[in-house]
Amino acid sequence: MSAKNRTVSGALGGLLGLVGMSAVAGILVTAAVAPAVALSGMAATNTINVFDSLPEYLSIDRLSQKSNIYASTDAADPVGSRVLLASFYEQNRVDVASDAISQFAKDAAIAGEDPRFMEHGGVDIQSSFNGAVQTFAGGETRGGSSITQQYVKNVLIQKCEVMPDADEADACYSDATKPTADRKLREMRLAIGIEKKYEKEDILRGYLNIAGYGGSVYGIEAAANYYFNTTAALLTLPQAASLVAIVNNPVKFQLDRPDSETNGAANGYADNKFRRDYILGEMLKYDKIAQADYDAAVAAPVEPVITVPSTGCQTAGGSAYFCDYVTKILKSDPTFGADAETRLENFKRGGFDVYTTLDLELQVTAENSLNKYVPKSYPGWDVGGVVSSVRVGTGEVLAMAQNKDYSQAEQPAGSNFTSINYNTDYATGGSGGFQPGSTYKVFTLAEWLKEGHALTERVDSRVKSDWGTFQDSCLGPQSYGTKFSPRNDGGEGGPNESALHSTTRSINTGFIGMAKELDLCGIKNTAEAFDVHAADGGLLGQNASSVIGTNYVAPLTMAVAFAGIANNGMTCTPIVISKMVSSDGTELPIPQTKCTQSVEPAVAAGMQYAMATTTIGGGTAAASGSRTSPRVPIIGKTGTTDSAKDTWMSGASSKVATVVGVVNVSGDYKNQRFTTLNGLSAQYIRHYVWPEVMSVANARYGGDAFPEASSSVINAVSVPVPDVRGKSMSDAKSAIEASGFLFVDGGVTSSEMPAGTVANTDPAGGSSSSRGSSITAYSSDGTGVTIPSVIGKSEADARSTLTAAPYGFTVAKLEQATTDKAQDGKVVAVQPGEGTASRPGDAVTIVIGKYTAPKADASTDKKNE
Repeated sequence: MSAKNRTVSGALGGLLGLVGMSAVAGILVTAAVAPAVALSGMAATNTINVFDSLPEYLSIDRLSQKSNIYASTDAADPVGSRVLLASFYEQNRVDVASDAISQFAKDAAIAGEDPRFMEHGGVDIQSSFNGAVQTFAGGETRGGSSITQQYVKNVLIQKCEVMPDADEADACYSDATKPTADRKLREMRLAIGIEKKYEKEDILRGYLNIAGYGGSVYGIEAAANYYFNTTAALLTLPQAASLVAIVNNPVKFQLDRPDSETNGAANGYADNKFRRDYILGEMLKYDKIAQADYDAAVAAPVEPVITVPSTGCQTAGGSAYFCDYVTKILKSDPTFGADAETRLENFKRGGFDVYTTLDLELQVTAENSLNKYVPKSYPGWDVGGVVSSVRVGTGEVLAMAQNKDYSQAEQPAGSNFTSINYNTDYATGGSGGFQPGSTYKVFTLAEWLKEGHALTERVDSRVKSDWGTFQDSCLGPQSYGTKFSPRNDGGEGGPNESALHSTTRSINTGFIGMAKELDLCGIKNTAEAFDVHAADGGLLGQNASSVIGTNYVAPLTMAVAFAGIANNGMTCTPIVISKMVSSDGTELPIPQTKCTQSVEPAVAAGMQYAMATTTIGGGTAAASGSRTSPRVPIIGKTGTTDSAKDTWMSGASSKVATVVGVVNVSGDYKNQRFTTLNGLSAQYIRHYVWPEVMSVANARYGGDAFPEASSSVINAVSVPVPDVRGKSMSDAKSAIEASGFLFVDGGVTSSEMPAGTVANTDPAGGSSSSRGSSITAYSSDGTGVTIPSVIGKSEADARSTLTAAPYGFTVAKLEQATTDKAQDGKVVAVQPGEGTASRPGDAVTIVIGKYTAPKADASTDKKNE
């Protein structure tokens, strides 16, 4: 903005009026510093030339300001419902407009620092001359700087402070502050350039915003906040004068050191009051205030109300770990610079407002619930409690809590404190992750359905010491021998559990049986499709044990995956920033979620169907499902690691996914089945925390019914049972298993088949049964006979045949009426039926036909009449 036109007399009174007349300007400046120039032997003409050669233009960059991170109380309006979590700054400054600064402060600055500010053109000749005399006398540049010159000096210093290289910054600062005549000349020249470009009001505003007010407090707004718990606009006269006093000598006059000493005596705020009262006197002298105002202000004591601003995530309370995660994301955002260190420094200086996805109501619920049930420390156990909640379909992190107090120290004192975020990956401030236990089984379930298997399809789920060879298309077939022999947690499970029942009851051997029919690499790839990854940045394991949850992953990762399942198979990567605005009001680009279809919706519907069964009666997650209110449709999966070291409840509505865990952080651990925390068995705490968090989530976000799973996803395909009678048991086993059934040896039975061969099966060969169901085969002992054909024979002949060797059956008789004369006295049926395997001497019943003449049809006879 161009400077206002000034009168000729005003121009002649200051250097700004002499722009375009560099020779005259140089002479006046030379006159102002004549003693110093003369001492150096520099002629006036040379001084003019030196002055003209100095730069006139000074770019005024954006001031270093504090940045803020906000949470919200209304997910629909994160900006309008914002609540400050924490501020970050190198310089605590809030840049404000001129009309947001008290007139008292403006008048105090002019009266105390530069009474002729409104008249001169950037350099006050009289003050400069007096300062030059002092410089000549003392050998240093002293005083005489106008507000504009001070502003120039602060701008130059500000440029130094944002330099990334420390050595360059130090050299820059030294050059901007060195007490020499050439620095003063340059400062004057630049001040003249500033006055040519900007209005007086803008220069004064800039000066009050850039000045230091002691410590890390910069700018009149931050100073008003810090020292008097008010704003720059609402400063009283004595408050304004006290703040302007600080600018003259921040160390001596700042107001947060009441025990500072002057001349060896404790004076409290006496130093500031002395300077304050001087400024008030100058304001009275130059008619800025009336005598009554002066008298009242001088009589007022200096009474600061120190209000320490929040700085860093430790001020965010229970939300500190979420705040820390946000800073890690900001450090990875190229918006702020080329590398992580530069990005964080730029963030601290940039005056950014970051609006996060954190839902304070949900967050506070998570914090309170953990505080209620999980202690911060426990004798002999580094216990951890975690909660992560993610919004389905958006990836927004709504809550992130743990049972520890946040500390920025790398090795905080006391087991109640930690700097490690248990919910996130190592790269974003977290640990190396935790084993998710059986909650990880959902990815084998996903692969099972992807490969065309159904929920009611059964697998070999018998406990065994050697599971044989597993297929792995990435690493090759994998055999573990007796080194891998998982058991079921409570001894549950039958010989051929369905995928549905294995999910509902979390049967380990059921899922291992499923994995035997799948590809271990495929299971890993499906998990990765849900954005599952190792917390330490390494590769995700894909051995057989990983099927039941031995990978180390972050709780947030599992919450994202469960949100993907609830989102009909589309997984959205986590985000924590909903909006970011720079100090000039410009909305900046922010990291966006990336949504990927992890599995087809039909597969996701099958997963939802199975996982919904775990949250109702009989399911392992029913303890959480039954405690949630208001009730909406939910899916879930529990997890317990070996020796109940870690316990999990992971689940979701169609709107919010939440993971809750009670975990061992490091070192020795307790078996949670035999450990009590706050009056509850530790293994059940997940079923108290999860419902409390999800009840709030249900109330705030609701929840819809999940899509219906198709019949083909739920119901196993019926396939023909092979006829293996007469085959050896080993051949029969191969044929039955090749058809997709579980072979069960039913033992030996009496049969006419050769001893050792299959006598019969149940279900019988030729019938149909669900794929994966059990087929029981019976081995013949070779002693049996089959009932011969006697139908159509007379009673006598039939008896003779059945009682003769090798049968020796005991024969019983029944009669059955027949209208067929040909069947009279003949065998019309045999029980058991012909060809049925029996033992010699068994009872056989023959059914003999007995002719009965049909009765005449009376109605027909009447018609014939």
